Amino acid sequence: MRQSLLLPTIPLLSLLPTALATTSSKRGLVYVPSSKHPGDDKIWDSSTSDLTWYYNYGYTPTTSFSNSDLEFVPMLWGASDADSGTPFLDAVKAQIKSGTNISYVLGFNEPDGTAATGGAGIAADVAANAWIKQIEPLKKLGVKLGAPATTGSPDGFTWLTDFFNFCDGGCNPDIMPVHWYGNFEGMASHIGQKMAAYPNMKIWVTEYGYPDQDLETTQLFYNQSSEYFDRMVNITRYSYFGGFRSDVSNVGPNVAMLTQDGKLTDIGSWYLGGVATNNKPKGAAGRVAIFAGWSVVVAAAGLWTLL
Repeated sequence: MRQSLLLPTIPLLSLLPTALATTSSKRGLVYVPSSKHPGDDKIWDSSTSDLTWYYNYGYTPTTSFSNSDLEFVPMLWGASDADSGTPFLDAVKAQIKSGTNISYVLGFNEPDGTAATGGAGIAADVAANAWIKQIEPLKKLGVKLGAPATTGSPDGFTWLTDFFNFCDGGCNPDIMPVHWYGNFEGMASHIGQKMAAYPNMKIWVTEYGYPDQDLETTQLFYNQSSEYFDRMVNITRYSYFGGFRSDVSNVGPNVAMLTQDGKLTDIGSWYLGGVATNNKPKGAAGRVAIFAGWSVVVAAAGLWTLL
C-alpha cells in the first residue's frame, strides 16, 4: 500500500477506546435483505436509529422502508452490451415525478470485480456508454451522481482511468465512492489516494469493514473509522457493511451489527447512535468465515445467497 498524507494521523487514532458511542448524520445503511428474518428491517427504521439514508444495490426503494424517513439512493448496479432502453433513468425520473426525494444516485457496483465476488464485472467502455445514456441525464434534474464504486484493489484505479477516457468528457460524477475491506491504515491510505486523484469530488465510503478479526480488533477498527469519517469534511457519507446477523456474515461474525439472535451488537448499537449492548456475535456453529482477500471481496450478490 502506498503511503498517503493521511497516515501521520493514524497513531493518534489508535488510542481511541473500543467502547465509543457517537452520532452522525453521515451514516447510512447498506441494505441486505433477510428472507429468514424480515422483521430485522424494523431495527434500521430512521425513527429509532441514527441512520439518514440507505441503498439496496437496486433502483427501486425497499418496501419495508416505505413509511420511513430514510432517504433512498438508487443504484445502477451493472450494464452490458445487450442492454436496451433506459430502465434505470426511467425509474428514477418516475420516482422524482411522484414526489420522492431522489437527491443522489450511485453508478455500478465494483465494475472491476467479477460475478464470483459480487462485482458487476463491466468493461470500462460498456460502463461509459451506459452512464452517458442512463445516469448523466439526471444531472440536468439536479441529482448528484456517484461514480462507479470500484474495489479497493489497485486495479480499481486503472479501471476508473479507462472509464473516464472512454467517457470523453460525457461522464461528470459529483461523488467518488470507496469500498474497503482491510485495516484502518490501508483504508486511510486508499481514501487519500482517491482524494488526490479526484480532488473535485466528495467521498462516500459505501462499503467498508475489517473481515475476520477478533472482536476487540474489529471494534477498534469501527471506532477509528467512525471518528475519522466524521471529522473529514470531504467525506460526506458512509455506510458500514454489517447490516445482517453474525451467523450469516461472510466477512466474519464480529463485523455484523446483529447477533445470531437478531440483537444489536456493540458495533450495531454504536452505529445507530446508541451505547454498548455487550451482546456478543457468534458465527454459524461457532465458526468464523474465511476472508481470502480479493478473491472474495464482499458485495450484496454474494451475501444474499447466505440469508
